[in-house]
Amino acid sequence: MTAIRRDGARIVLPGIATAHSHAFQRGMRGYVQRAPTPGSFFSWREAMYALAESLDPESLYALSHFAFVELALAGVTCVGEFHYVHHQKDGTPFDDRTVLSDAVIRAALDAGLRITLLRTVYERAGFGRVMESGQRRFCDARVDDALADVDVLEKRYANEPRVRIGLAPHSLRAVTRPSLEACARYAQQHRMPLHAHVSEIEREVRECIAEHGARPVEVLAATHVLGDRFTAVHATHLSAREIALLGEARAFACVCRTTERDLGDGFPDVWALARSGARFVTGTDSHASSCPFEEARAIELDERPRTNARTVALDADALLDVLSTSAYASLGWPDASVDAVTLDANDPALVGVDDAHLADAVIFAGTPRAVRDVVVAGSRIVADGRHAGYEAARQGFERAVRAVMR
Repeated sequence: MTAIRRDGARIVLPGIATAHSHAFQRGMRGYVQRAPTPGSFFSWREAMYALAESLDPESLYALSHFAFVELALAGVTCVGEFHYVHHQKDGTPFDDRTVLSDAVIRAALDAGLRITLLRTVYERAGFGRVMESGQRRFCDARVDDALADVDVLEKRYANEPRVRIGLAPHSLRAVTRPSLEACARYAQQHRMPLHAHVSEIEREVRECIAEHGARPVEVLAATHVLGDRFTAVHATHLSAREIALLGEARAFACVCRTTERDLGDGFPDVWALARSGARFVTGTDSHASSCPFEEARAIELDERPRTNARTVALDADALLDVLSTSAYASLGWPDASVDAVTLDANDPALVGVDDAHLADAVIFAGTPRAVRDVVVAGSRIVADGRHAGYEAARQGFERAVRAVMR
Protein backbone atom coordinates (compact mmCIF):
# COMPACT_ATOMS: atom_id res chain seq x y z
CA MET A 1 0.00 0.00 0.00
CA THR A 2 1.10 3.58 -0.67
CA ALA A 3 2.62 5.11 2.45
CA ILE A 4 0.97 8.10 4.09
CA ARG A 5 2.18 9.54 7.37
CA ARG A 6 1.87 12.51 9.67
CA ASP A 7 4.97 14.61 10.36
CA GLY A 8 4.02 17.21 12.92
CA ALA A 9 1.61 19.61 11.25
CA ARG A 10 2.19 18.01 7.85
CA ILE A 11 0.84 14.94 6.06
CA VAL A 12 3.40 13.36 3.74
CA LEU A 13 2.58 11.39 0.59
CA PRO A 14 4.79 9.92 -2.15
CA GLY A 15 4.66 11.37 -5.66
CA ILE A 16 1.31 11.76 -7.42
CA ALA A 17 0.94 11.18 -11.17
CA THR A 18 -1.78 12.08 -13.62
CA ALA A 19 -1.54 9.40 -16.28
CA HIS A 20 -3.47 11.12 -19.08
CA SER A 21 -3.13 14.78 -20.03
CA HIS A 22 -3.76 16.93 -23.09
CA ALA A 23 -2.08 20.03 -21.68
CA PHE A 24 -2.97 22.45 -24.49
CA GLN A 25 -6.66 21.90 -23.73
CA ARG A 26 -6.16 23.90 -20.51
CA GLY A 27 -6.75 26.88 -22.80
CA MET A 28 -10.39 25.75 -23.28
CA ARG A 29 -11.38 25.83 -19.62
CA GLY A 30 -14.42 28.06 -19.18
CA TYR A 31 -15.00 28.35 -22.94
CA VAL A 32 -16.60 24.95 -23.55
CA GLN A 33 -18.37 23.90 -20.34
CA ARG A 34 -21.61 25.58 -21.44
CA ALA A 35 -22.39 23.17 -24.25
CA PRO A 36 -24.67 23.89 -27.23
CA THR A 37 -28.05 22.19 -27.26
CA PRO A 38 -27.87 19.36 -27.98
CA GLY A 39 -24.23 19.11 -26.95
CA SER A 40 -22.07 16.03 -27.28
CA PHE A 41 -18.53 14.75 -27.36
CA PHE A 42 -18.46 15.75 -31.02
CA SER A 43 -19.52 19.37 -30.48
CA TRP A 44 -16.79 19.65 -27.85
CA ARG A 45 -14.33 18.05 -30.28
CA GLU A 46 -15.01 20.75 -32.89
CA ALA A 47 -13.93 23.40 -30.39
CA MET A 48 -10.83 21.39 -29.51
CA TYR A 49 -9.89 21.03 -33.18
CA ALA A 50 -10.19 24.79 -33.63
CA LEU A 51 -7.79 25.32 -30.74
CA ALA A 52 -5.37 22.67 -32.03
CA GLU A 53 -5.30 24.33 -35.46
CA SER A 54 -4.23 27.65 -33.94
CA LEU A 55 -1.19 26.35 -32.04
CA ASP A 56 2.44 27.06 -32.82
CA PRO A 57 5.45 25.93 -30.77
CA GLU A 58 5.37 29.06 -28.61
CA SER A 59 1.66 28.96 -27.76
CA LEU A 60 1.76 25.20 -27.20
CA TYR A 61 4.62 25.72 -24.75
CA ALA A 62 2.80 28.54 -22.94
CA LEU A 63 -0.47 26.63 -22.54
CA SER A 64 1.35 23.47 -21.47
CA HIS A 65 3.71 25.26 -19.08
CA PHE A 66 0.88 26.86 -17.13
CA ALA A 67 -1.12 23.62 -17.13
CA PHE A 68 1.87 21.84 -15.61
CA VAL A 69 2.54 24.57 -13.04
CA GLU A 70 -1.10 24.32 -11.98
CA LEU A 71 -0.73 20.55 -11.64
CA ALA A 72 2.37 21.03 -9.48
CA LEU A 73 0.45 23.41 -7.20
CA ALA A 74 -2.25 20.73 -6.92
CA GLY A 75 0.30 18.15 -5.73
CA VAL A 76 1.10 16.40 -9.01
CA THR A 77 4.73 15.37 -9.51
CA CYS A 78 4.55 13.37 -12.76
CA VAL A 79 2.43 13.72 -15.89
CA GLY A 80 1.65 11.41 -18.79
CA GLU A 81 1.21 13.73 -21.77
CA PHE A 82 -0.82 12.09 -24.54
CA HIS A 83 0.63 14.28 -27.26
CA TYR A 84 -0.96 14.33 -30.71
CA VAL A 85 -0.36 17.79 -32.23
CA HIS A 86 2.71 17.02 -34.35
CA HIS A 87 2.76 18.92 -37.63
CA GLN A 88 1.98 22.22 -39.33
CA LYS A 89 -1.63 23.28 -39.92
CA ASP A 90 -1.82 21.66 -43.36
CA GLY A 91 -0.30 18.42 -42.08
CA THR A 92 3.18 19.07 -43.45
CA PRO A 93 5.84 18.04 -40.94
CA PHE A 94 8.06 20.75 -39.48
CA ASP A 95 11.68 20.68 -40.61
CA ASP A 96 12.34 19.48 -37.08
CA ARG A 97 9.63 16.85 -36.83
CA THR A 98 9.64 16.74 -33.03
CA VAL A 99 9.57 20.50 -32.36
CA LEU A 100 6.10 20.34 -30.77
CA SER A 101 6.97 17.30 -28.66
CA ASP A 102 10.05 19.14 -27.47
CA ALA A 103 7.96 22.19 -26.55
CA VAL A 104 5.71 20.09 -24.33
CA ILE A 105 8.63 18.30 -22.68
CA ARG A 106 10.40 21.61 -22.03
CA ALA A 107 7.19 22.98 -20.50
CA ALA A 108 7.03 20.07 -18.05
CA LEU A 109 10.70 20.33 -17.13
CA ASP A 110 10.43 24.09 -16.63
CA ALA A 111 7.48 23.48 -14.31
CA GLY A 112 9.61 20.98 -12.38
CA LEU A 113 7.62 17.84 -13.19
CA ARG A 114 8.54 14.42 -14.42
CA ILE A 115 6.96 13.67 -17.78
CA THR A 116 6.26 10.62 -19.88
CA LEU A 117 5.68 11.96 -23.39
CA LEU A 118 3.28 9.52 -25.02
CA ARG A 119 3.90 10.15 -28.71
CA THR A 120 0.57 9.52 -30.39
CA VAL A 121 0.02 7.68 -33.67
CA TYR A 122 -2.94 9.03 -35.61
CA GLU A 123 -3.50 8.18 -39.25
CA ARG A 124 -7.14 8.71 -40.20
CA ALA A 125 -10.29 10.61 -39.30
CA GLY A 126 -12.22 7.57 -38.16
CA PHE A 127 -13.87 4.41 -39.38
CA GLY A 128 -14.36 5.16 -43.09
CA ARG A 129 -14.29 8.94 -42.56
CA VAL A 130 -12.75 11.73 -44.62
CA MET A 131 -10.07 13.72 -42.77
CA GLU A 132 -11.33 16.84 -40.99
CA SER A 133 -9.19 19.98 -41.18
CA GLY A 134 -8.39 19.93 -37.47
CA GLN A 135 -6.98 16.42 -37.70
CA ARG A 136 -4.31 17.09 -40.34
CA ARG A 137 -1.82 18.17 -37.67
CA PHE A 138 -2.21 14.86 -35.87
CA CYS A 139 -1.62 12.44 -38.74
CA ASP A 140 1.49 10.77 -40.12
CA ALA A 141 1.70 9.45 -43.65
CA ARG A 142 3.11 6.14 -42.38
CA VAL A 143 3.29 4.51 -38.98
CA ASP A 144 7.05 4.13 -39.54
CA ASP A 145 7.35 7.93 -39.61
CA ALA A 146 5.76 8.13 -36.18
CA LEU A 147 7.98 5.38 -34.80
CA ALA A 148 11.04 7.15 -36.20
CA ASP A 149 10.02 10.23 -34.20
CA VAL A 150 9.81 8.07 -31.09
CA ASP A 151 13.35 6.85 -31.81
CA VAL A 152 14.55 10.46 -32.05
CA LEU A 153 12.86 11.43 -28.79
CA GLU A 154 14.21 8.39 -26.95
CA LYS A 155 17.76 9.22 -27.97
CA ARG A 156 17.39 12.96 -27.29
CA TYR A 157 16.16 12.48 -23.73
CA ALA A 158 18.06 9.33 -22.81
CA ASN A 159 20.12 11.25 -20.25
CA GLU A 160 17.32 13.43 -18.88
CA PRO A 161 16.32 11.81 -15.56
CA ARG A 162 12.84 13.37 -15.51
CA VAL A 163 11.76 12.31 -19.01
CA ARG A 164 10.42 9.02 -20.34
CA ILE A 165 9.04 8.38 -23.83
CA GLY A 166 6.05 6.15 -24.52
CA LEU A 167 3.83 5.28 -27.46
CA ALA A 168 0.12 5.87 -27.95
CA PRO A 169 -1.94 4.59 -30.89
CA HIS A 170 -4.68 7.17 -30.43
CA SER A 171 -7.74 4.92 -30.64
CA LEU A 172 -9.36 2.21 -32.73
CA ARG A 173 -11.08 4.90 -34.75
CA ALA A 174 -7.82 6.73 -35.57
CA VAL A 175 -5.45 3.86 -36.44
CA THR A 176 -5.66 0.77 -38.63
CA ARG A 177 -5.08 -2.77 -37.47
CA PRO A 178 -1.61 -3.03 -39.09
CA SER A 179 -0.55 0.13 -37.27
CA LEU A 180 -1.80 -1.24 -33.95
CA GLU A 181 0.31 -4.33 -34.51
CA ALA A 182 3.36 -2.21 -35.39
CA CYS A 183 2.92 -0.12 -32.25
CA ALA A 184 2.56 -3.23 -30.10
CA ARG A 185 5.77 -4.72 -31.51
CA TYR A 186 7.69 -1.49 -31.03
CA ALA A 187 6.52 -0.97 -27.44
CA GLN A 188 7.35 -4.55 -26.55
CA GLN A 189 10.82 -4.35 -28.09
CA HIS A 190 11.57 -1.10 -26.27
CA ARG A 191 9.75 -2.06 -23.05
CA MET A 192 7.91 1.24 -23.02
CA PRO A 193 4.43 2.32 -21.87
CA LEU A 194 1.68 1.84 -24.45
CA HIS A 195 -1.52 3.88 -24.06
CA ALA A 196 -4.69 4.25 -26.16
CA HIS A 197 -8.15 5.76 -25.86
CA VAL A 198 -10.51 2.78 -25.53
CA SER A 199 -14.32 2.77 -25.79
CA GLU A 200 -14.68 6.37 -24.71
CA ILE A 201 -18.06 6.76 -26.44
CA GLU A 202 -20.70 4.29 -27.61
CA ARG A 203 -20.42 5.32 -31.26
CA GLU A 204 -16.77 4.27 -31.25
CA VAL A 205 -17.78 0.78 -30.13
CA ARG A 206 -20.46 0.44 -32.81
CA GLU A 207 -18.12 1.57 -35.56
CA CYS A 208 -15.35 -0.72 -34.35
CA ILE A 209 -17.70 -3.70 -34.54
CA ALA A 210 -18.76 -2.66 -38.04
CA GLU A 211 -15.13 -2.48 -39.25
CA HIS A 212 -13.49 -5.32 -37.33
CA GLY A 213 -16.35 -7.60 -36.37
CA ALA A 214 -15.22 -7.29 -32.75
CA ARG A 215 -15.32 -4.84 -29.85
CA PRO A 216 -12.32 -2.55 -29.15
CA VAL A 217 -10.60 -4.53 -26.38
CA GLU A 218 -11.10 -7.74 -28.37
CA VAL A 219 -9.27 -6.10 -31.28
CA LEU A 220 -6.51 -4.92 -28.94
CA ALA A 221 -6.11 -8.46 -27.64
CA ALA A 222 -5.94 -9.88 -31.16
CA THR A 223 -3.27 -7.34 -32.17
CA HIS A 224 -1.13 -8.12 -29.08
CA VAL A 225 -1.56 -4.64 -27.63
CA LEU A 226 -2.76 -5.84 -24.22
CA GLY A 227 -0.20 -6.41 -21.49
CA ASP A 228 0.95 -5.12 -18.14
CA ARG A 229 2.45 -1.97 -19.71
CA PHE A 230 -0.78 -1.10 -21.54
CA THR A 231 -3.18 1.61 -20.34
CA ALA A 232 -6.75 1.75 -21.66
CA VAL A 233 -7.79 5.38 -21.34
CA HIS A 234 -11.44 5.83 -20.30
CA ALA A 235 -12.54 2.18 -20.72
CA THR A 236 -16.09 3.46 -20.38
CA HIS A 237 -18.25 1.17 -22.52
CA LEU A 238 -16.87 -2.34 -22.07
CA SER A 239 -18.49 -5.75 -22.23
CA ALA A 240 -17.90 -8.35 -19.53
CA ARG A 241 -15.53 -10.15 -21.89
CA GLU A 242 -13.51 -6.99 -22.52
CA ILE A 243 -13.24 -6.31 -18.79
CA ALA A 244 -11.98 -9.86 -18.27
CA LEU A 245 -9.37 -9.39 -21.01
CA LEU A 246 -8.02 -6.23 -19.37
CA GLY A 247 -7.88 -7.99 -16.01
CA GLU A 248 -6.13 -11.06 -17.40
CA ALA A 249 -3.49 -8.79 -18.96
CA ARG A 250 -3.04 -6.84 -15.70
CA ALA A 251 -3.53 -3.74 -17.83
CA PHE A 252 -4.34 -0.30 -16.46
CA ALA A 253 -7.69 1.47 -16.85
CA CYS A 254 -7.22 5.24 -16.80
CA VAL A 255 -10.47 6.79 -15.58
CA CYS A 256 -10.79 10.54 -16.18
CA ARG A 257 -14.04 11.33 -14.42
CA THR A 258 -13.92 15.14 -14.59
CA THR A 259 -13.61 15.08 -18.38
CA GLU A 260 -15.97 12.12 -18.78
CA ARG A 261 -18.60 13.98 -16.74
CA ASP A 262 -18.01 17.21 -18.66
CA LEU A 263 -18.46 15.49 -22.03
CA GLY A 264 -21.32 13.24 -20.94
CA ASP A 265 -19.38 10.14 -21.95
CA GLY A 266 -20.94 7.73 -19.45
CA PHE A 267 -19.83 5.57 -16.50
CA PRO A 268 -17.17 2.85 -16.57
CA ASP A 269 -18.04 -0.32 -14.66
CA VAL A 270 -15.55 0.28 -11.87
CA TRP A 271 -16.80 -2.60 -9.74
CA ALA A 272 -16.28 -5.17 -12.48
CA LEU A 273 -12.93 -3.71 -13.55
CA ALA A 274 -11.63 -3.82 -9.97
CA ARG A 275 -12.62 -7.45 -9.58
CA SER A 276 -11.15 -8.44 -12.91
CA GLY A 277 -7.61 -7.60 -11.82
CA ALA A 278 -7.28 -4.48 -13.95
CA ARG A 279 -5.33 -1.70 -12.25
CA PHE A 280 -6.70 1.85 -12.02
CA VAL A 281 -5.02 5.17 -12.69
CA THR A 282 -6.49 8.62 -13.21
CA GLY A 283 -6.03 11.40 -15.74
CA THR A 284 -6.51 15.16 -15.87
CA ASP A 285 -7.30 14.67 -19.57
CA SER A 286 -8.86 17.93 -20.86
CA HIS A 287 -7.81 19.98 -17.80
CA ALA A 288 -11.40 20.96 -17.08
CA SER A 289 -10.13 20.59 -13.51
CA SER A 290 -6.65 20.00 -12.11
CA CYS A 291 -7.42 18.36 -8.76
CA PRO A 292 -5.92 14.86 -8.46
CA PHE A 293 -7.88 14.15 -5.28
CA GLU A 294 -11.17 14.76 -7.07
CA GLU A 295 -10.16 12.47 -9.94
CA ALA A 296 -9.35 9.68 -7.47
CA ARG A 297 -12.43 9.91 -5.26
CA ALA A 298 -14.71 10.24 -8.27
CA ILE A 299 -13.79 6.70 -9.34
CA GLU A 300 -15.49 5.41 -6.21
CA LEU A 301 -18.08 8.12 -5.55
CA ASP A 302 -19.52 8.00 -9.07
CA GLU A 303 -19.92 4.25 -8.71
CA ARG A 304 -22.01 4.55 -5.54
CA PRO A 305 -25.07 6.22 -7.10
CA ARG A 306 -24.76 3.96 -10.14
CA THR A 307 -25.05 0.88 -7.90
CA ASN A 308 -27.03 2.32 -4.96
CA ALA A 309 -24.34 1.15 -2.56
CA ARG A 310 -21.38 2.44 -0.50
CA THR A 311 -17.72 1.41 -0.71
CA VAL A 312 -18.41 -0.33 -3.96
CA ALA A 313 -14.97 -0.89 -5.47
CA LEU A 314 -12.01 1.00 -4.02
CA ASP A 315 -11.35 2.24 -0.50
CA ALA A 316 -9.10 5.20 0.35
CA ASP A 317 -5.94 3.10 0.63
CA ALA A 318 -6.53 1.64 -2.82
CA LEU A 319 -7.26 5.10 -4.25
CA LEU A 320 -3.96 6.41 -2.88
CA ASP A 321 -2.27 3.61 -4.81
CA VAL A 322 -4.22 4.69 -7.89
CA LEU A 323 -2.80 8.21 -7.59
CA SER A 324 0.73 7.17 -6.76
CA THR A 325 2.19 3.69 -7.19
CA SER A 326 -0.05 2.54 -10.05
CA ALA A 327 0.04 5.86 -11.90
CA TYR A 328 3.83 5.97 -11.84
CA ALA A 329 3.98 2.37 -13.06
CA SER A 330 1.62 3.06 -15.96
CA LEU A 331 4.00 5.79 -17.13
CA GLY A 332 7.15 3.69 -16.89
CA TRP A 333 8.44 5.03 -13.56
CA PRO A 334 9.32 2.32 -11.03
CA ASP A 335 9.03 4.18 -7.74
CA ALA A 336 6.75 7.02 -6.65
CA SER A 337 8.50 7.30 -3.30
CA VAL A 338 11.43 9.15 -4.87
CA ASP A 339 9.13 12.20 -4.97
CA ALA A 340 7.02 13.68 -2.18
CA VAL A 341 3.93 15.79 -1.58
CA THR A 342 3.31 17.48 1.75
CA LEU A 343 -0.14 18.60 2.87
CA ASP A 344 -1.08 20.96 5.68
CA ALA A 345 -2.68 18.87 8.43
CA ASN A 346 -4.35 22.08 9.67
CA ASP A 347 -6.11 22.68 6.37
CA PRO A 348 -9.84 22.96 7.19
CA ALA A 349 -10.63 19.83 5.18
CA LEU A 350 -8.17 17.72 7.19
CA VAL A 351 -8.42 19.07 10.73
CA GLY A 352 -9.40 16.65 13.48
CA VAL A 353 -8.58 13.41 11.67
CA ASP A 354 -6.54 10.81 13.52
CA ASP A 355 -3.66 8.89 11.96
CA ALA A 356 -5.77 5.80 11.29
CA HIS A 357 -8.05 7.79 8.98
CA LEU A 358 -5.56 10.03 7.18
CA ALA A 359 -6.01 8.29 3.83
CA ASP A 360 -9.79 8.63 3.99
CA ALA A 361 -9.60 12.33 4.79
CA VAL A 362 -7.06 13.10 2.07
CA ILE A 363 -8.85 11.13 -0.64
CA PHE A 364 -12.44 12.05 0.14
CA ALA A 365 -11.96 15.65 1.31
CA GLY A 366 -8.52 16.81 0.15
CA THR A 367 -8.08 19.67 -2.30
CA PRO A 368 -5.07 21.51 -3.76
CA ARG A 369 -5.57 24.15 -1.07
CA ALA A 370 -3.88 21.77 1.40
CA VAL A 371 -0.73 21.28 -0.72
CA ARG A 372 2.26 22.97 0.91
CA ASP A 373 5.41 21.41 -0.58
CA VAL A 374 6.13 19.32 -3.66
CA VAL A 375 9.52 17.68 -4.20
CA VAL A 376 10.50 16.10 -7.53
CA ALA A 377 13.87 14.36 -8.00
CA GLY A 378 15.18 16.10 -4.90
CA SER A 379 14.12 19.61 -5.96
CA ARG A 380 11.40 21.52 -4.12
CA ILE A 381 9.18 22.85 -6.92
CA VAL A 382 6.38 24.05 -4.62
CA ALA A 383 7.35 25.64 -1.30
CA ASP A 384 4.78 26.74 1.26
CA GLY A 385 2.06 26.56 -1.39
CA ARG A 386 3.91 28.70 -3.95
CA HIS A 387 5.57 27.87 -7.26
CA ALA A 388 8.42 30.23 -8.15
CA GLY A 389 7.51 30.13 -11.82
CA TYR A 390 3.81 30.80 -11.39
CA GLU A 391 3.68 34.47 -12.36
CA ALA A 392 5.72 34.09 -15.53
CA ALA A 393 3.71 31.01 -16.49
CA ARG A 394 0.44 32.85 -15.87
CA GLN A 395 1.43 35.79 -18.02
CA GLY A 396 2.55 33.55 -20.87
CA PHE A 397 -0.64 31.53 -20.61
CA GLU A 398 -2.89 34.59 -20.70
CA ARG A 399 -1.12 35.93 -23.80
CA ALA A 400 -1.48 32.56 -25.49
CA VAL A 401 -5.17 32.23 -24.61
CA ARG A 402 -5.90 35.69 -26.04
CA ALA A 403 -4.16 34.66 -29.24
CA VAL A 404 -5.59 31.18 -29.71
CA MET A 405 -9.14 31.60 -28.33
CA ARG A 406 -9.97 34.94 -29.99
